Order: sequence, then structure tokens, then C-alpha cells
Amino acid sequence: MVAPYVCDVSLYLNNALKEGKEILLEGQLGTLKDPDHGIYPMVTSSSTLAGYGAVGAGLPPYEIKRIVTVVKAYSSSVGAGEFVSEIHDEEEAEELRKRGGDKGEYGATTGRPRRVGWLDLVATRYGCKVQGATQVAFTVIDALGYLDEIPVVVAYELDGERIDYFPSTTKLKRCKPIIEVLPGWKCDIRGIKEYDKLPENCRKYIEFAEKAVGVPFKMISNGPKREDIILR
Repeated sequence: MVAPYVCDVSLYLNNALKEGKEILLEGQLGTLKDPDHGIYPMVTSSSTLAGYGAVGAGLPPYEIKRIVTVVKAYSSSVGAGEFVSEIHDEEEAEELRKRGGDKGEYGATTGRPRRVGWLDLVATRYGCKVQGATQVAFTVIDALGYLDEIPVVVAYELDGERIDYFPSTTKLKRCKPIIEVLPGWKCDIRGIKEYDKLPENCRKYIEFAEKAVGVPFKMISNGPKREDIILR
């Protein structure tokens, strides 16, 4: 059954490039799981960066023209490790957790609750920079519709000083979040197909994050279905 699809992948893809075809490479894990640039030792075994996607596929790195980095409208984490924006109040965390993703922020196999936190703009900006992002897909923003106010991590406090860069893991352990609170929109935004029809405070939240990250937010996901996406 598999035999018809087995081939020299590098040759196949390079021939596709010569024919002017488009190739889509998909990464599984985020920047902070990268063994060189992530939160060591809570990382995976191989690089999670877009540039290494070309290497793995046998393509020259300069052939990657567009890098879409997926960013959640809040933060989540599986397992241990540094997590500056984490919500430590369990009741508050569970309230967000049960609304996240398509069936809540729980392990797909184990059902174990994932750690959740507010949007961390320091980590997001770093992740997009290391990936070389040309645009962002901003996802699960519909999960925040229940909040009167939405905290956002805009900087870190490291040993009494404010920093806006993502530090090494040894320093990250000592970082505390500096939070700015934005007004919520208090309604369900699922089903909205046009950006201008989103509530004003929702648009402000997106644009606040976009400005801080410095990469265009071209796609906004406001639901778990394939069609729940707004193109800007």
C-alpha cells in the first residue's frame, strides 16, 4: 500500500521546484522545543526551526520563501520547564484550559491537563525571529471571549531590571512577568468571517500583539474547524 509513495524525496522535490510547483513543509513543535535555541533541557531531539525543514527535505534553504509561524492567543505547555506567563491560580487556569483548543487543553492520549498562561509577547517575538517568520497565524482567539480583561506579558523582570528580550534558560528561571491588561470583548466570535466584523477590543488585542511581535498577523483563527479562519 505504501510502495507507490516511496521515492527519492530530495530528487522528487527538486524536480517539483524546477516545474514551478509549490511545496508545503509543516513543522510539529514550536521554537522553544528546539535543542539549540529552545528551553534546554526541555527540548526535543532535532531542530524545530523552519530552516531545518529545508535541510530535512533535501532542499536548499533559500528556496523557502514564506514562513508562517503559528501563535496561540494564550500560552500552553506540556510537562515541566520554565513558563514565565503561567497562570498559577488553578481555578483561573482551569477556566481558560477548558475553553482552549477544540476539546480543551488536555493531553490527547492521557487526558492530563496542560499548563496554561497568558500570551507571552517576549517569547513570541523571539520565536518568530528565530524561525524567520514572514507572517503569523494567530489561533484560538475565540477562547478568550469570556474575559472582562485579558493580561498580556509584555516584558520580563530579571534580577530587578526590566528586559524585553528572551534570555538564556539559566536567566529565564529568575524571570518574572511584567503584565499589561487589555479590555476583553465579552462575546462569542465564532462564525465571523471578516476581520472588520470582529469586536473592536478583539481587533485591538490582535493589533497590540502584532505590533509587539513585529510580524504581520495574516491569519486569525476563531474556532476549531478548518473554515474558522479570517484572512487579513
